[in-house]
Amino acid sequence: MANSELSYLPKITSLFLRMKSYLTCHVKLIVFTVILTGIISAQSSWNSSKVGSQGDLVAVYFTSDKDGWIAGDSGYLAFTNDGGVTWTRSPLDTTEDINEIYFRNDENGYLVAGRVMFITRDAGRTWRETKLYQAADIKKGTPEFLSIRFAGKKIGLAIGSIWQRVGREDVVVDSLVMRTDDGGETWRRMTVPSKVELYHLDFTDSSHAWIVGDKGLILASTDGGLTWRTQTSGITRALFNVDFRDDNDGYAVGGGGTILRTENGGATWEKVNNPYTETLKRVDFADDKNGWIVGYGGAILRSSDRGHTWIRQASNTKDRIYGLFMSKKYGWAVGENGLMLKYEK
Repeated sequence: MANSELSYLPKITSLFLRMKSYLTCHVKLIVFTVILTGIISAQSSWNSSKVGSQGDLVAVYFTSDKDGWIAGDSGYLAFTNDGGVTWTRSPLDTTEDINEIYFRNDENGYLVAGRVMFITRDAGRTWRETKLYQAADIKKGTPEFLSIRFAGKKIGLAIGSIWQRVGREDVVVDSLVMRTDDGGETWRRMTVPSKVELYHLDFTDSSHAWIVGDKGLILASTDGGLTWRTQTSGITRALFNVDFRDDNDGYAVGGGGTILRTENGGATWEKVNNPYTETLKRVDFADDKNGWIVGYGGAILRSSDRGHTWIRQASNTKDRIYGLFMSKKYGWAVGENGLMLKYEK
């Protein structure tokens, strides 16, 4: 090769290196853009809307992708049969705030509203009021029920607190746990080692149940709610919601961004690191790995590793979110001023 030809090699090599550097940077930029687009897409899966409630929506429950219920302040109750495209107000003879809706199957549903409970046996076409307590169960004070769950056809629990007016404030004076073994027709009060407000409960089968409440309280039962023992949560913040996947794996959320998880049925609870300090109101796992949490300030957190880590998703709202229902393919959240959020994969 002539010397004149060799003189071009450094230039060609330099050009090649510049092109390689450009292509490498360009490929990295494309990869980064694809990843970022995926993240944004994943975080934009919640679409918000408003319904005709004059107050806050607190509870949401779906029995299928088409059939669902929402409820909240002043006895507001509505249903959809078209996956939330339209909502129809359901007449309910109460002005009490509805705190929770629960269906144990397509036909049989329950809701608690202040001091009363309503039952449906026909998928919500009609609701009838039934008493949760007798005068002898509560000798002084006023009951308020916040959560209800059933373990099968017969055994169920309804929980809350008893409060009294002291001066200008309503003060909680005792915990309240009522149990039924006839599908909700009759109830009797259970003794529990607590006097604080109880917020939420969950069953995994007819034996195992958990309750969470104020001041970090966690109660557990292994005999269907007949007897209860206290578990150590390690915190003093209020716990507002509990969700167990099975007899071992469970989660609880509460004030100050508190997230707890257990892998041994609550024998020990681990506090999960969470940089978000908003009050968290609901946690719901759609399967063993994928879970969601909602709370104040429009907070929606998602985990895909069994609750070890949580990532914030875009909700496009700053309103408080109170209620949550998740399945593998769809989900709903509800909150302040008639807020509704729909999640789809």
